[in-house]
Formats: sequence, structure tokens, C-alpha cells
Amino acid sequence: MNKKHVFNAGPCILPQAALDASIEAIKDFKGTGVSLLCISHRTKEWDATMDECRALWKELLHIPDDYEVIFLGGGASLEFLCVAMNFLEKKAAYLDTGVWASKALKEAKAFGEAYAIASSKDKNYTYIPKGYEIPTDLDYFHITTNNTIYGTEIKTDIDCPVPLIADMSSDILSRPVDVSKYAMIYGGAQKNAGPAGVAFAIIRKDALGKVTRHLPTMIDYRTHIDKLSMFNTPPVFPIFVMNETLKWLKGIGGVEAMHKINLRKAQTLYDEIDRNSLFVGTAVPEDRSIMNICFVMAPGREDLQDEFLAFSKERGMVGLKGHRSVGGFRASVYNACTQEDVDALVACMQEFEKLHK
Repeated sequence: MNKKHVFNAGPCILPQAALDASIEAIKDFKGTGVSLLCISHRTKEWDATMDECRALWKELLHIPDDYEVIFLGGGASLEFLCVAMNFLEKKAAYLDTGVWASKALKEAKAFGEAYAIASSKDKNYTYIPKGYEIPTDLDYFHITTNNTIYGTEIKTDIDCPVPLIADMSSDILSRPVDVSKYAMIYGGAQKNAGPAGVAFAIIRKDALGKVTRHLPTMIDYRTHIDKLSMFNTPPVFPIFVMNETLKWLKGIGGVEAMHKINLRKAQTLYDEIDRNSLFVGTAVPEDRSIMNICFVMAPGREDLQDEFLAFSKERGMVGLKGHRSVGGFRASVYNACTQEDVDALVACMQEFEKLHK
């Protein structure tokens, strides 16, 4: 069977070391004689896994002591609601950079005044808005750092005069982050941190408890901080795989080393898109994501789209079809996607070009 080169936007490709460890744990979790899928979350062996996973998050992202890391069910989409309930008292602003940012804003509008401070919708979200001012009377300002559908990314930690909250679902652990600039960072694990089924949240503890509304127990972030993410049964299997993924990341040199690898992968593919006469990138160059690389057929060559998808599939490329709302192609080069995978895609694009010159 031909080797597969996986560019899925999510769930992501995972490191082989994490997959292998997970397979063994399903057979026998830490020598208990019990499968990971059947283990009680109230055992010392599971406590150790949870402790290690939290510690790895803190180590890899250099998270300050006044923050806590929690693991939650429901994905980032549930956090759109929880963020607003926990932080929005009167007014919040959102940066509208795509579908997920607009969905987060929609949820917030149910709990107070929430609005888009700036938007790139006018050009189909192909750039990151700039030049906007952040009012100082906000309860928080919310950003989505990487936009998977459109291939744009906020690559630096912005200075913000109010509590800053970020959905980093699809670029967490891909680059260094100054966590101290954020009141909260959250996201689904299924892009860089692990499989689908668990979300993470990194929260500055003193940012909580500011709203006057009643918070249902499961919605209150303090519940999960106080109970170390085990107020109810946690998603055991996804957290285990997450832990193994973080161990792999630490083993290759951590987030700083990963960032250098990711920059090289992205540059390799963007260089080919810009060189190749059959393809055109869709995002404004200065805002191009290093995680989700979006491109289309060049003008006048649109009829080749389906042919290229079939051609690339025959050569082992998986997940290149663009999101249904924008079409074209999308290569998601998350952490576990290798330079070899990217080089294979580039070779495929070059071969296709030769056939159609």
C-alpha cells in the first residue's frame, strides 16, 4: 500500500509514538492488566497521567504559576458559550476573522453586549484586520488566532488593555506563546494536541469570579480547576493520547523547535504555490497561516480542480479538498505532519504542472 500523506484539517495526523503508546495502553494500561478504555479514572495510575499531562502543558508553554490548565468535554464550540458566561458582565468585543470567530460572537450576544470590533468578511476572510482600537471598558477582547477554513493566522501575541481571550484550537503548540498576555486560551485538541474528544483551557485564576450571573456547576470554570478536571468522568482516552503527544513534542525539543520545523514546512509549500503556474494562494501573504495552507487553481485553470484532487489522491495525499464553503484546496500541516509529507505534495504539484503546460 502506498504511504499516505495526511493533510486533514481535523482530526489531525498524530505522531506515531503517541499512536503506538495508545495501542499498548488499550491492551494494558500501565501494567494494571486493565485496558485504558476500561480503567477507572479514580485510580492512582490515572491520577499520574492527569498530573503529567497538566505538567507538560505548563512546561511546554512556560505557563505562569497563577494559571491553571483544565481538560473539558464539548470541544471549542461549547467554550464559545462558557467563555461568555464566565467573563461577560456588560460588554465584550470580538475580532471577526472567520466562521469560528463569528460563531463565538453569536454565543456571546446571548449574555451581554457583544460586537465585532473589526472584520475581514468583506474579502472572504482572506486577511487579518488591522488598525482597530480596543476600548478599555470591555470585559474582554476575543480573538481566533488561526482560521482553518481561510488559512490566515495571528502570529504574534497582541498587547491588549483588557483581558484577552483566544481560541487557539488550530495553532496551539505550533509556536511560542506569551501566556501571560492572555486571561484565557482555549481550544479543541484535535489539531495539534491530540485526538477529537477533549478541549483544553488555560486560565488565569484571578480572571474568574467577576460576573454576577448564576453559573451552572458544569459551566463554571472554577469547578474544573478545583476538581483538577475530574468533577465528572473525564474523556480518558483522548487525554491519554494528548499526554503521549505532548511527550513526543517535548522529546523533539518542545514548542520552540517545533516552530522552526513548522516554518520550514509552510515556506516549502507556499514557495511552490507561488512558483507553480497552476495554483494560487488565497490568503494575503503577510497573514498566511503556517498551519492551514489554502490555495486554488490559477485563473483559467479551474476546470482542473477535480482532476488534481484525483491525481493527488492516487499519490497518497489525504485531506486536500478545501472546506465546502470556499472550495479549492487546503493542506493542514499540523505538528505531526512531516517535511517528507510536504515534499511529497510539492512533488505531486510539480508533476501535475508538467502534465498541463
